[in-house]
Amino acid sequence: MKPPPPTIRKLVVEVKDARDLVPKDGYGTCSAYVVVDFCSQRKRTSTAIRTLNPEWNERLEFAVPKPSEMDLEELNVEVYNDKHFCGGGNKNHFLGRVRIYGTQFAKKGHEGLEEDPPPVEDAPAPAPAPPLPAVEVPAPTETAVETQPPLNPPVVVLLREESPTPPPPPVTPPPAVEVKRMTQAESRRVNGEFTPRVIPGRFSGEGGERTPYPPTYDLVEPMQYLFVRVVKARGLATAACHCEAQYVKVRCGGHVVRSRPSIARAEAVGAAEWNQVFAINYSRPELAGPTLELSIWDGRSDAFLGGGGAAAENQRHPVSGEIMVSVWIGTQADDAFAESWSSDAPCIAYTRSKVYQSPKLWYLRVTVIEAQDLRAVGSAQPTEVRVKAQLGFQSARTRRSNSNRSSAVFAWHEDLMFVASEPLDDHLILLIEDCSMKEPGLLGHASVALGSIEQRLDERPLPSKWYNLEAMVAFGDGANSSYCGRLHVRLCLEGGYHVLDEAAHVCSDYRPTAKQLWKPPVGVLELGILGARGLLPMKTKLGGAKGSTDAYVVAKYGKKWVRTRTVVDSFDPRWNEQYTWQVYDPCTALTIGVFDNWRIFTNTTDKKPDYRIGKVRVRVSTLESNRVYTNSYPLVVVLRSGVKKMGEIEVALRFTCPALLPDTIALYSQPMLPRMHYVRPIGVAQQEALRAAAARLVATWLARSEPPLGAEVVRYMLDADASSWSMRRAKANWFRIVGVLAWVVGLARWFDGIRRWRSPVTTVLVHALYLVLVWYPELAVPTASLYVFMMGAWYYRFRPKAPAGMDVRLSQADTADLDELDEEFDGFLSARAPDVVRERYNRLRTLGARVQTLLGDIAAQGERAQALVSWRDPRATKIFIGACLCVAVVLYTVPAKMVAVAAGFYWLRHPMFRDPMPPAPLNFFRRLPSLSDRLL
Repeated sequence: MKPPPPTIRKLVVEVKDARDLVPKDGYGTCSAYVVVDFCSQRKRTSTAIRTLNPEWNERLEFAVPKPSEMDLEELNVEVYNDKHFCGGGNKNHFLGRVRIYGTQFAKKGHEGLEEDPPPVEDAPAPAPAPPLPAVEVPAPTETAVETQPPLNPPVVVLLREESPTPPPPPVTPPPAVEVKRMTQAESRRVNGEFTPRVIPGRFSGEGGERTPYPPTYDLVEPMQYLFVRVVKARGLATAACHCEAQYVKVRCGGHVVRSRPSIARAEAVGAAEWNQVFAINYSRPELAGPTLELSIWDGRSDAFLGGGGAAAENQRHPVSGEIMVSVWIGTQADDAFAESWSSDAPCIAYTRSKVYQSPKLWYLRVTVIEAQDLRAVGSAQPTEVRVKAQLGFQSARTRRSNSNRSSAVFAWHEDLMFVASEPLDDHLILLIEDCSMKEPGLLGHASVALGSIEQRLDERPLPSKWYNLEAMVAFGDGANSSYCGRLHVRLCLEGGYHVLDEAAHVCSDYRPTAKQLWKPPVGVLELGILGARGLLPMKTKLGGAKGSTDAYVVAKYGKKWVRTRTVVDSFDPRWNEQYTWQVYDPCTALTIGVFDNWRIFTNTTDKKPDYRIGKVRVRVSTLESNRVYTNSYPLVVVLRSGVKKMGEIEVALRFTCPALLPDTIALYSQPMLPRMHYVRPIGVAQQEALRAAAARLVATWLARSEPPLGAEVVRYMLDADASSWSMRRAKANWFRIVGVLAWVVGLARWFDGIRRWRSPVTTVLVHALYLVLVWYPELAVPTASLYVFMMGAWYYRFRPKAPAGMDVRLSQADTADLDELDEEFDGFLSARAPDVVRERYNRLRTLGARVQTLLGDIAAQGERAQALVSWRDPRATKIFIGACLCVAVVLYTVPAKMVAVAAGFYWLRHPMFRDPMPPAPLNFFRRLPSLSDRLL
């Protein structure tokens, strides 16, 4: 008998489309094609020309050499931008990659959607982009599994068996699989899971098992580092050696790091000093080497001076000398880790970890009282004057004051507020402007040093002072200062306020400026920054053929900012750094942001801003006391092209505080802001202006640190643009209002169901409860309290298991229109075409008309209630007061319980006894006049 021919197994890959690709051709688009690699077989699709959402719908077939080892194979899918359609170039631009394992391939006859893949935290070599759930089911005759990488190129992988023998007899076909088309919002949501998830491990749950580790670093995993401390060298004096410009190269495996220039020592000739620590990550195999090499180089000529492990001496200029070093292996808990340099980036200074402190901010109150003896030089007496105050980039003006008296006295009695930062070495400039002329002229000025201004902690009055005004009049080559009046002002630095530098709803600190008013801390907040998974490539290397990301994390709480080291060229960086803050109020928020470092490839004169990858905000009050939370939060950003998931960040949180009920009640019963905010409140508009100035001062201060924290990072962490106009935020706030009122609507619907007898049993029980409350009214409050308690106990089972992160759905980011997003990213002075601005303005007018109508309806209801007794409609007022008289007589003559029972049973009567028309009291109220008819 002839054996049957062997079965030929083929792998069929359907490349369908992609979404939201990165523009690469300089015109906001790209020309993408897909390359699929399986078992050394490479095939590519055609090129979709100039589109960020290409569609291919092409099928690629691959031969399977060993079907028994299918589970061990991998399918690599890469997306490139074709150089022939973007102005040429050496290489095609790399756009993204996804890796699909053989265990995810589906066989013929097993159609269905793929479930969420298992977590890959414990994998020895995690893929750059783990596969995500399928988004579409193909025809029922073939099996498909669709995955989606970070750059959204959907790939359908089919596994098909072919045999040269005749096909078997026909059998009953399997039931058809319904093909479901997804909406735009649903298709964007499959870009990644936008909800936080708990990381299983030693910290999961309460009382989890913990491995022995130093208490200050018990939230992170230990990482092995090779520490090299280069102290100093001696005996290096040669003709080609400049001791003030030498540097040391440290090489270990593939890791090469360069020290800063040496410091020449005056007490010894040919001696240099560095006193610098390097940390080489032994957890990365490419950095761990069997040998350690040290070499000394001349910083001016880059000449090799000598070293150990590479060469003993320089052949041109023989050098003999000694270098003092110390080498040891430790972890990030080592004391030297905070000051160590642990990167091979070109600009290593921008990769170090750092702890920053925000500057101490004060509110400066300038009370302008009056001015006397004002006169203009060579002109008539001024009649309209105002005062302008300047402090750095901040300026404010008083209103105009008129004076017709011969003494030329101008009065204002007006407060101007500024934000000042320590050290208080700036000057406040007071300018007197003459506004009686067409062009305002300067009548005089005075300068006050901030260090000489008195500080106060409460609302006690301070004495005012007179300051002489001077005018600089030029005479030839010099200048003459002349007296031209005096200004009466009261100056003080307010220490009883909290200077807001972040949005009020995400504030991380409410303490006043003066340290004397601080209360003791209530707990300690610990943050362990573990790592990130599946970050998108932020930049390209090697001519655009390879994507890379150099990520670091910034965390901000209170006045303390922390920055992790930069992990160079990694989509799955691991930091494992732990930081601690003191908590003075649990009703505050911790902000964690991830950024891509662009400054490591530029010099100090040409700095590029760091690109934001995403941020997470956690409210401390949502953390239970003395419990460790280890969660993975999605990193989501809103771009002009829509919402995009940039990866995930893994953090560990613990809030340690004494969980005593009296202390908690006392804490929650206190006001959030200091006393001065309530005694002498600041207006909303003025508070927003002061917050913007404070954020700018903080950004300027942190930009002068080493390494600097960019202004773009500080603004993103402080939500400096939270108050700018956005149609998306307007919709989000609208739906928030609807969500708040939803419980009222639900309660009204429940009562309506009771009145309509939809559930007779429930309605009868409500009748019985109503009778009990009428006859025993003292039970009304206890019954309501018991119901609320039972409701809270019932919802305990649905409590959140982990602190919530950023909500894409609540932010309306997944449903935002592209034009709305473009409007959100447009500047205040719009740079768009006039027709686009006109269209957006009309849309804004439409939204404003809806809000205007809603506010008008709410105002009309209140005006109708006022019209009941205001005799605006005499007939209606007569009817109302007459009805009130009748009600009073009935309540005096009939027992109140009988009236309550009759009214309640009438309201709960069966629908067969109801009139479908509105009741008479409602009709009467709707007929009352409002003030809407008086509007022009």
